[in-house]
Amino acid sequence: MNELYIIIGAYGSGKSEYSISLARSLKEEGRVVSLADLDVVNPYFRSRDVRDDFEKEGIELIAPEGQFSHADLPMISPRIQGAIQNEGKTVILDVGGDPAGCRTLGRFVDSINARGYTMRLVVNTSRPFTTNKDEIIAMIDMLQSASKLKISELVCNTNLMEYTDRELVENGIKVCEEVASELGLAFETYTVLDAYEDRVPDGLLGKKRLVMGYTLRKPWEALVMKGI
Repeated sequence: MNELYIIIGAYGSGKSEYSISLARSLKEEGRVVSLADLDVVNPYFRSRDVRDDFEKEGIELIAPEGQFSHADLPMISPRIQGAIQNEGKTVILDVGGDPAGCRTLGRFVDSINARGYTMRLVVNTSRPFTTNKDEIIAMIDMLQSASKLKISELVCNTNLMEYTDRELVENGIKVCEEVASELGLAFETYTVLDAYEDRVPDGLLGKKRLVMGYTLRKPWEALVMKGI
């Protein structure tokens, strides 16, 4: 079956990085994959920044193109609607985790419900507004109210980049487990960047580790890598 995944998370949660990783893993399974970038707020770390790479990998990216690459959602709404209704493809929606971002889902909610979906909230407990159980539950309430959809699963992406260690990730897993238990949500996976995977083993607290690449660099990081 070709699923519809909605990936949502607050600024700095890593939800776009997770969306890209998910798209690639599904493609490796032999799926026909489309990733739609619905993040209309965040100027950095948008999944649309991997357009050229995805084209080479055979993954469809739905996002404004060329001079309109930082444009808002309406110009690509018909393509997103078509992807949601196309059950011949596995579709991922990368959505900004604030009311403005969530409301973009509102225009597609009937089609989303008709198809069925899995909605994953990516959580980094090292970021503001998602540091503890109460903050995360308050965010979930806000996101569900704004989107008119229900979160079904948590993904723990607790990290502090180069300061990430086992203890930090374990603490994040514990907080996410509290939320999942209270709200009856699925929670199976925590993530770690490949650069730090030797610090954070698989199987922490009975969960599965997902190792991700570092794809979405800040503009000034890209310049440093090019020697500028």
